[in-house]
Amino acid sequence: MRVLIVGSGGREHALAWKLRASPLLGELHAAPGNPGIGAIAELHDVAVDDLEGMTELAGQIAADLVVIGPEAPLVAGLADRLQAAGIRAFGPTAAGARLEGSKAFAKAVMDESGVPTARFTVCDTVAAAQACIAESGGRVVVKADGLAAGKGVFICDTIADADRAVRACLVEQRFGESGARILIEERLDGLEASVLALCDGERVLALAPARDAKRALDGDRGPNTGGMGCVSPVPELGGEALEAVVEQVHEPVVRELARRGEPFRGCLYAGLMLTADGPRVLEFNTRFGDPEAQVILPRLRGDLLAALDACAGGTLADIELAAGDDAAVSVVIAARGYPEAPERGAVIGGLEAAERVAGVTVFHAGTAVENGRLIAAGGRVLNVTAVGRHFAEARERAYEATAAVAMAGSHHRTDIGLAIVEQEHQHV
Repeated sequence: MRVLIVGSGGREHALAWKLRASPLLGELHAAPGNPGIGAIAELHDVAVDDLEGMTELAGQIAADLVVIGPEAPLVAGLADRLQAAGIRAFGPTAAGARLEGSKAFAKAVMDESGVPTARFTVCDTVAAAQACIAESGGRVVVKADGLAAGKGVFICDTIADADRAVRACLVEQRFGESGARILIEERLDGLEASVLALCDGERVLALAPARDAKRALDGDRGPNTGGMGCVSPVPELGGEALEAVVEQVHEPVVRELARRGEPFRGCLYAGLMLTADGPRVLEFNTRFGDPEAQVILPRLRGDLLAALDACAGGTLADIELAAGDDAAVSVVIAARGYPEAPERGAVIGGLEAAERVAGVTVFHAGTAVENGRLIAAGGRVLNVTAVGRHFAEARERAYEATAAVAMAGSHHRTDIGLAIVEQEHQHV
């Protein structure tokens, strides 16, 4: 099969790396890709938001399957364009991608299908938002309704915190049209987790659960980011608990969208809070998570390409996938100034030494080649992922490899996976 991957980040590198192992793969292409992907695929200089150019490219290379990585082209309708051109795509149509493109739409679908989630109010004026916040005492979550690259969520403790979040969206227009409407949600207590599932419009196949670290600094302090690290599996979501999540969350949503005549084919990502009253959905994404893919895919047993093609073709019943008995830890190395104002251009070294550590793969998330040297070209620059027999081994390997990477001004969290390792030690 000829496969085209759309995107240029760590998620797309992880997808390319896993697809490269499929016996079904003939040619692997990526647009626009990155230097890490370029080592295993042919790159094409087409931007992810150039829907016409991407569709033309897929036709030119006679792609058998286009795997769409990022959310923006999905919400904009790239899968629709490809299907109209007779090209098979992994990723939902724009109708299905609204689950991620509009949090208010996702809430409406959850209400209709009985999926457990936080109580919420949709507001499009400062006055309405402030009235809602006053009732709650300020302990709320403020969310931009549309896409905001993982940065449109504000976890507030006080009325002043919430007021600043509302003003960032509605007055300062920090997120443009994506923040012209906001959700004020109740704060939920518990541990977060993500469950991704492959869907073919009817059937649902869960992948291993994961947990990312969204805050920039150790101890879950600092500003929200797109994710500073990730682990898989999640101790609280063993076999039966994972099955219950799929039954309560993914399957009802897939049934509801099918009932509406908008079958969901792609990856349905449920961001969950594991509360004392059971799992509650915080958000839906409609693609592989980033950095979740970087820990889920290295643990995946089975042919990912066959599975993605089956999702696109509506034949997921024929596919068997499983997670290994191992554990994975991924550490994000970020550029100086991330997430507020990441600096571009720092030279990167030490990747060969990092990948000599057993069980380690370094995924490129924001890199470029300039004057023959690998440089930082984004906020999250590298994902150092390690697999081990247990979390302690995976974590030790990940940080040994991280220490081998040289990049001026870079920063990373030092506590990714630490809580789970401490849990493991308590049970020894």
